[in-house]
Amino acid sequence: MTVVRVKGEDMIAVKDASSELKAYFESLSRSKGRDITYTVRTYGCQLNESDSEKLEGMLISFGLKKCEDSIPDLVILNTCSVRENAEDRLFGNLGEFKAAMREDSDRLLIVCGCMMKVKENVDRIKKSFPYVDLVFDPQNLHRFPVLLLQKIKRHKQLTDISIDDYIADDTLLDIRRQRKFRALVPIMYGCNNFCTYCIVPYTRGRERSRDYELIMKDLKDLSDAGYKEIMLLGQNVNSYTAYDKPYFPQLLRDAAEKFDFKRIRFMSSHPKDISDEVIDIMASHDNIEKHLHLPLQSGSDRILKAMNRPYTKEKFLKTAMRFREMISDGSLSTDIIVGFPGETEEDFLETLDVVKKVGFDSAFTFQYSPRPGTVAAKMEGRLSPEVMRDRFSRLLEIQNDLAYRSNQAKVGKTEDVLIEGESSGDSNVLTGRTSSFHLINFTIPDELKIEGYSSNDYEGMMCRVRFTEARPYSVDGIMESFI
Repeated sequence: MTVVRVKGEDMIAVKDASSELKAYFESLSRSKGRDITYTVRTYGCQLNESDSEKLEGMLISFGLKKCEDSIPDLVILNTCSVRENAEDRLFGNLGEFKAAMREDSDRLLIVCGCMMKVKENVDRIKKSFPYVDLVFDPQNLHRFPVLLLQKIKRHKQLTDISIDDYIADDTLLDIRRQRKFRALVPIMYGCNNFCTYCIVPYTRGRERSRDYELIMKDLKDLSDAGYKEIMLLGQNVNSYTAYDKPYFPQLLRDAAEKFDFKRIRFMSSHPKDISDEVIDIMASHDNIEKHLHLPLQSGSDRILKAMNRPYTKEKFLKTAMRFREMISDGSLSTDIIVGFPGETEEDFLETLDVVKKVGFDSAFTFQYSPRPGTVAAKMEGRLSPEVMRDRFSRLLEIQNDLAYRSNQAKVGKTEDVLIEGESSGDSNVLTGRTSSFHLINFTIPDELKIEGYSSNDYEGMMCRVRFTEARPYSVDGIMESFI
């Protein structure tokens, strides 16, 4: 694949298409006597969320209005191919639109995202879901207006999957931020690691970093706009390169020192790339979140080699323990795959050994599922479902206890919390995160409540919370003051 950097002049056709689409949807709105509506459903990681923000920005520029309560005029399903259940969800959900698409020929159903880089998925849509109007991949996201206009004019299904790895800088695109307080800031795209179980290098392409100066401009604009938190994103964020050399530590330091953010986060780190310098920078800057996501995947050197993960159990433990030493009040999270082909009981026990030694504060745990097109999908030694379920259960028992202990250690303390909004379980309870990324659910005493505010009006505010009770996956508390 060829990496192609999109320039301003390359976006002229996109802008022209956007103008035509605006006129088209204005005409459609007049003929129907109502607003033309849209929804974007996002599956997968934060980079998919970032892509959806860009898609929403374009749809709003066309004059469309967001709709969540019914089937709107335009539906985008932004897909993920990392886990098998994401594919099951997509194809399971596509059927719900069949009747609606027949009822109104002006409706548009669009599928994009990582799944569309897998030929089998595209072929399945063409064969079984002819009412899908447009299919495109992540590399083509910046061309969405052009593709949508082509589809409307040709009146039949359009599929456009790029053979190049485009990088269209965020400064060229309209973005509709999903949260009042948090901005997602991609700094690089793609992956060169080719872990044998992972489809990402095939769906997101080769590593390509955004220009450093443009990222700095983004951060300045976001800081000036009052965003409290930014998340620096990349499939392998620590491999960000500028001026032909690894440059993530400098970018992280500049983000912390040059702008007025309360919280700076980054996802995701590869254990082979996380450096002592990055940990030192995290430790020395209060506005960098005291949380590191460090995917282990397996604690067995033999399995790590089979996964093409170029680090050892010893190196991983060294990095994790240095983080614990330098940031004693921080937290570590991880990803773990159970049941990789050929995994023995001894291999699994090595994983449990790392989990116990590190004491992960939280973990995303998965039973191995083969992804078509990956090396591991053809490996021998597939484990039975019964063995995988048994090992998965044993891992969860240990990890759930560690997470609960991590939450218990918060009880009695008072820390800063960034409010994320209303708790999903109780409209009288607010939810937020500490700098260590612990999930906090808390109440506001009557004397601190702001007159006329609903729960969601507090989103994006900082406060001090005293922690009163630990739960398996969160901590309860009481607000003591706003900051």
